[in-house]
Amino acid sequence: MPAIQKPMRFGHTEGHTDVCFDDLGSYIVTCGSDGDVRIWEDLDDDDPKSINVGEKAYSCALKNGKLVTAVSNNTIQIHTFPEGVPDGILTRFTTNANHVVFNGDGAKIAAGSSDFLVKVVDVMDCSQQKTFRGHDAPVLSLSFDPKDIFLASASCDGSVKVWQISDQTCTISWPLLQKCNDVINSKSICRLAWQPKSGKLLAVPVEKSVKLYRRETWNNQYDLSDTFISQALNVVTWSPCGQYLAAGSINGLIIVWNVETKDCMERVKHEKGYAICGLAWHPSCGRIAYTDAEGNLGLLENVCEPSGKTSSSKVSSRVEKDYNDLFDGDDTNNAGDFLNDNAVETHSFTKRIINDEEEDDDLMLASGRPRQRSHILEDDENSVDVTMLKTGSSLLKEEEEDDQADSIHNVPLVTSQRSFYDGPMPTPRQKPFQSGSTPMHLTHRFMVWNSIGIIRCYNDEQDNAIDVEFHDTSIHHATHLSNTLNYTVADLSYEAILLACESTDELASKLHCLHFSSWDSSKEWIVDMPPNEDIETICLGLGWAAAATSAMLLRLFTIGGVQKEVFSLPGPVVSMAGHGEQLFIVYHRGAGFDGDQCLGVQLLELGKKKKQILHGDPLPLTRKSYLVWVGFSAEGTPCYVDSEGIVRMLNRGLGNTWTPVCNTREHCKGKSDHYWVVGIHENPQQLRQGREYWLKVAFHLLLQPFILNCDLELNKLVAF
Repeated sequence: MPAIQKPMRFGHTEGHTDVCFDDLGSYIVTCGSDGDVRIWEDLDDDDPKSINVGEKAYSCALKNGKLVTAVSNNTIQIHTFPEGVPDGILTRFTTNANHVVFNGDGAKIAAGSSDFLVKVVDVMDCSQQKTFRGHDAPVLSLSFDPKDIFLASASCDGSVKVWQISDQTCTISWPLLQKCNDVINSKSICRLAWQPKSGKLLAVPVEKSVKLYRRETWNNQYDLSDTFISQALNVVTWSPCGQYLAAGSINGLIIVWNVETKDCMERVKHEKGYAICGLAWHPSCGRIAYTDAEGNLGLLENVCEPSGKTSSSKVSSRVEKDYNDLFDGDDTNNAGDFLNDNAVETHSFTKRIINDEEEDDDLMLASGRPRQRSHILEDDENSVDVTMLKTGSSLLKEEEEDDQADSIHNVPLVTSQRSFYDGPMPTPRQKPFQSGSTPMHLTHRFMVWNSIGIIRCYNDEQDNAIDVEFHDTSIHHATHLSNTLNYTVADLSYEAILLACESTDELASKLHCLHFSSWDSSKEWIVDMPPNEDIETICLGLGWAAAATSAMLLRLFTIGGVQKEVFSLPGPVVSMAGHGEQLFIVYHRGAGFDGDQCLGVQLLELGKKKKQILHGDPLPLTRKSYLVWVGFSAEGTPCYVDSEGIVRMLNRGLGNTWTPVCNTREHCKGKSDHYWVVGIHENPQQLRQGREYWLKVAFHLLLQPFILNCDLELNKLVAF
């Protein structure tokens, strides 16, 4: 049966678009040049969910509830799916990122940019990055090897390269494409793809054919082409079984081949001949979603299915039509079905289907969706579903004709498309962070910025160092430190500089303190953590230093380096802060759901009479937000800020409750503006408006005005 082309839908404004399915095939996700990502339940969805990710979105990928997008602000962003809650930035480039893809298990992403670079980034730890250098022009597209050994890339320099991921070396390079200087000038975006599961073949669209290269030998096995292809192919995608390959051209032709026989299985022409720039195959059935260069979304159904089944949606519509015919007033034909031999032959077949579905009956009711009459199978043993009898009867006739005794097990059930309610979705746990710091993947970043001073880190090809500057130079002069141990977190107080690094294969995680206010010569100490224990966040107070570790322990030291206390935290640490004798700890109390974090807080006083003020109380946050800053006001009141810009302060006079004192979002002029809090004063507010975090420091130099010497003596004038 030929593929069915559904009428196209408007999805985005004119320009490049991309499309993908979620893991179960329940949603279609598109992005476009309007900067929006849209989540469609089906092509007929009149109200798709929209997530604005930037000015323009060039590519999107979805895996394991993580939605990543390549955005025009040179970043690769990550959002939760389907909530669409921002979950940070995975990596940055110096120019636009053109394509982003997940690997097979969703643990890594690969992104290519117009600055000629390809990066592979760990999704859970964005500091784990690998950079691939070798292209001489913008990168067009990428594809992960299913076995995670190789990465393929295509570029405007005309080459298609295969990289060894482990050592970032180029295994093979083919000069296949026309050279150009930018993606917009490229004849084709060359969306290449590896064969699923085995990764035996790499498919590369080149001009009017698809070249297939064999793994390891890298020989061109053969080309797939067709006489109907009149212009260059733009994008390819494999069926989940790896048996079929679909390609889209720049003049709107979609063609599907059987890779083994090299036969053309389907040819579909775009309604208006627009270029196909996005192509995705449904993970479990014969559907192909596609987008064009004008922002439209289309869907092909009944595309040659890997198992040879008819599309489940087609069966569903046919059965529903037959069931409705039962009530159209003409019962003669339907009654005849019960009296002929087919009814006797298919009665046991129908009951077997009914019995198979009885186990799932409760789950379908739990979905909260009303059952349609065409999907009801009565439990009464004397009742028979007429539509199933019709379907079963016709299928049995086909079996007799084809002599396929076992094909009855391949009959698609109507309920196969029903989505089940899996309960509330857990929210990904927020990672530990240091208040007043910027993301770790930046080469030039702030390790901390507080009311005392600034600690900046430089980690590039020229320098790997740390600069410490004080707002009040009378406290201490500026300091320059080498960063050979790769310190990642820092804190600063009137007494000391505190640094910490993660463990490596050779070295343990270290806590390094520079006690510049010490009265003797012992101004520096380093403590190694036990094996398999990494420092995640640190803070300084009056006469003490604290470090929270991955073992859910908090280690308390004197400012001189003596470990005084060790105690267990109720959950993984998120952040902490110190002020005088107060220690403020935020941790995960449990799993959050539906985009919310579940955080707890402890507040301790570490003076002579040590006591705990807050005993693991819940920390209130705005719905679907996360924590971005923890600290104290200049007067010593615990405060924190969430991602929605709400500043909350501890109200000791009202039973240690949290009072919202400011909404920074209300004072932003644009949607992209943020207030990056570095300190809070309860009397005068000191806020700096602008980006989500500050990128650089603009120091104002004091200039002494030039005064002309008015002495008119000749010798002084000559000297002057």
